[in-house]
Amino acid sequence: MLFFAAIPTLLYVFIAYNFIVLVSHLSLQNPLLQFSMLSGGHLSFNLSDLLLILGILALYIELIKSTRTNTASVLDHVFSMLLFVLFLVEFLLVKTAASSTFFILMLMQMLDVIAGFSISITAARRDMSFDQNH
Repeated sequence: MLFFAAIPTLLYVFIAYNFIVLVSHLSLQNPLLQFSMLSGGHLSFNLSDLLLILGILALYIELIKSTRTNTASVLDHVFSMLLFVLFLVEFLLVKTAASSTFFILMLMQMLDVIAGFSISITAARRDMSFDQNH
């Protein structure tokens, strides 16, 4: 169970992107939803937008997970760093990963790594200061 709690949630978005682009060969610009606004404008969402929205939600979950100070948090940081390396290698070497959507998802993963370490260090300091008072 500890292993599954440490899996970065952005991994699912990474897998979804690769499935859409490499396996199904769908265009990220395929419209999914379209709305007419009261102003007369049109709002449309495509696969790229959906992946970015899922990425933002996954990043939020990762930031919440980074506040833990247990053994799973160490594994979570290691897996997050490995996932960032996967993002970076794929971005540099795979032609279909050369898109703004993939680049923004990679930046989200990089933010997860940096924020995860920063938040964990701050939480660990806070825990140590509470222990000194007892």
